[in-house]
Amino acid sequence: MTGHNIWTQYADFLRDRHTDVLAAAGEHVMISAIAVIAGAAVAVPLGIYLSQSKIKWIQSVVFTIANIFQTIPSLALLALLIPLLGIGTKPAVFALFLYSLLPILRNTYTGFHSVDPSVLESARGMGYGRMQRIMHVQLPLAMPYVMSGLRMTTVYVISWTTLATLIGAGGLGDLIVAGIGVNKKELIFSGAAVAIILALLADWLLGAVEKRVTRKAKPVGAARTVS
Repeated sequence: MTGHNIWTQYADFLRDRHTDVLAAAGEHVMISAIAVIAGAAVAVPLGIYLSQSKIKWIQSVVFTIANIFQTIPSLALLALLIPLLGIGTKPAVFALFLYSLLPILRNTYTGFHSVDPSVLESARGMGYGRMQRIMHVQLPLAMPYVMSGLRMTTVYVISWTTLATLIGAGGLGDLIVAGIGVNKKELIFSGAAVAIILALLADWLLGAVEKRVTRKAKPVGAARTVS
């Protein structure tokens, strides 16, 4: 079969099944987005808290727990959650949420610790309280780290979401598994290709947001110190 015939056959497949592909992509985006947003909502504040905490054992415990979640194989974690949460979207989102915690948490913590102590001392000397230093000095300077963790996590989660189909959560994994089951290469290719496109698109969009946010988020304390 020539390359032209292959692409013609695939175009015919897309014409007939594009609604199924779009529906699976929509489910995939929804599952991934909920997991990443929930992970960021927990990991960013927690990372900020740990960076300010003087109690070292709390940091060790939190990072150890997050590392444990990260090392559990995806299929094993999904299987462990079935008795607790059943099958479907809920356990898939929860599993992906657990996987999203460590990269965002680690990057947030590292970003806040990377702030030059002299900048914080200058802000303190200008009368900035603790929350003001966090919000107006440390957070803007740490934002590149936070956004980097968010971008990396989003790409990973979009990839891992293909496994959600194994517990009935839907998404692009449905196309891949169905294609394997009936030996239909068009389904397998569509599921894999759209997942790759979504990951690249999400990375590009978050990269654009990162540039915009970091350009606007000028640390007040640092700016005044320089001036």
